[in-house]
Amino acid sequence: MGIIGKNKSALNEQEGIEQPDSLNNAAAQKLMQNRKKKQEVAQLFAGIKAGDKTALSRSITLIESTTQQHQKQAKELIALCLPFANKSQRIGITGVPGVGKSTFIEAFGKLLTSQGHKVAVLAVDPSSTVSKGSILGDKTRMEELVKDDHAFIRPSASGDALGGVARKTRETIILCEAAGFDTIIIETVGVGQSETTVHSMTDFFLLLKLAGAGDELQGIKRGIIEMADTIVINKADGENVKAAKLAKVEFNRALHLYPAKESQWTPKTVTCSALHNEGIQEVYELINDYILQTKKSDYFNHKRTEQNKFWLVQTIESQLKSDFFSNPKIKAALKKQLALIEEHKTTPFEAAEVLMKIN
Repeated sequence: MGIIGKNKSALNEQEGIEQPDSLNNAAAQKLMQNRKKKQEVAQLFAGIKAGDKTALSRSITLIESTTQQHQKQAKELIALCLPFANKSQRIGITGVPGVGKSTFIEAFGKLLTSQGHKVAVLAVDPSSTVSKGSILGDKTRMEELVKDDHAFIRPSASGDALGGVARKTRETIILCEAAGFDTIIIETVGVGQSETTVHSMTDFFLLLKLAGAGDELQGIKRGIIEMADTIVINKADGENVKAAKLAKVEFNRALHLYPAKESQWTPKTVTCSALHNEGIQEVYELINDYILQTKKSDYFNHKRTEQNKFWLVQTIESQLKSDFFSNPKIKAALKKQLALIEEHKTTPFEAAEVLMKIN
């Protein structure tokens, strides 16, 4: 009898090698977790589209998280929301601490909601450089607006981000727009370079100033005036009315010293008292005039496109920096170079050159 005849089992199907139960269980659990996370993202997206503020808040928390899994979910959520974004007016509001930003935003926000708008306020609170903590008190300072059904206020800690606004704020804008908010207000910390960052993600940039605080000439010196589409002298009430009118004249003179804006918009200075709700309507009308003018000239869309290009480069730079410093070889070499700097055996420039040559 031939070999095949002797070993009939050669033609039979052999039993496969069974995987250990622990591996099968681990794979099943991972699959279940992935499905659960996808369901969570889908549920959050459905909530956002339905205008659910709780779902929106949870989604923003997901964006602000630094864990890898949350970042993955955030990307999926942003991808779902993106087709429903870019349908709002984005207004940046800045000013030094104490200028009355929160009071102004509440009065302005209430006016907007009374006109049928849905308003989202992204208020950035400065983080302590010592404790890293943040008070996040904007909701308590906007008692009336926070109770408005057509308003959403999200205070966030600035952390280590430049001026507290960066990529996460950009992504939060997308979520708010997908939730149906047609006006997004971004309040900056009002210190450092935060104004430049906010200017790069908003359509209209409003600068709040105080009269009689020695700020007039200082404001003229700073490049912030160049970015402002309107200057609002706040707290123009009581004994401050005369000083506010003088400040208005000074700032209007200063604005004429700057070259014409690409938008062909002529920046204006107005006075208001957010506390007494005076002058807020004039600011609202100014912003409407600006939006109409820039949309008619197509500068509005042009600016949005340029901002997207800017944030493309910023995102690449941020990712390269993150990848660079998370490289194990770089971590070890950086420690060594820092020690050499402490011992005065190298310079920061030489050390940087050494690190940049590491593959």
